Amino acid sequence: MANTIKNSADGLALQITKPARTADLVTEDAEGATSRRAPVRVYSFDGYLLVVDRERVSDEDTAELVRALSEYTDSIYRVMDSVVQIAGHGYQVQLPPARDAGFEQDDEAPVEPAPGVLVIHSFVSVEGESVDEIVVSIVDLRRDQVA
Repeated sequence: MANTIKNSADGLALQITKPARTADLVTEDAEGATSRRAPVRVYSFDGYLLVVDRERVSDEDTAELVRALSEYTDSIYRVMDSVVQIAGHGYQVQLPPARDAGFEQDDEAPVEPAPGVLVIHSFVSVEGESVDEIVVSIVDLRRDQVA
């Protein structure tokens, strides 16, 4: 089941513990202590948020991802800097432009990780599995970029 968008002290946010680890947006030592939390940039599109590690994803790769998602959705809205934060026993990301993309508090928001990137989207199948072709295309594009 996908996590839901929540209201935090700094606005809308999403718990992203497992996807953040998978995408290498956080680095932890053997004891689980955090040694790095990525500074990220959040791009908003109709029904999608693209979270990109500002230090580990090149400008060229970011531009290619943004262009592709913009073409798929025929949209692009605000872009804002954010950071992966410690929240409880895990991590969350602040999503300043979430409302631009159509997200509100308590909306389910599945997350698909790729190296240095999270694709947050609003489409969930009946079984709760993400089957959105746009998400798959963006994740595959990012994996091809680092291959």
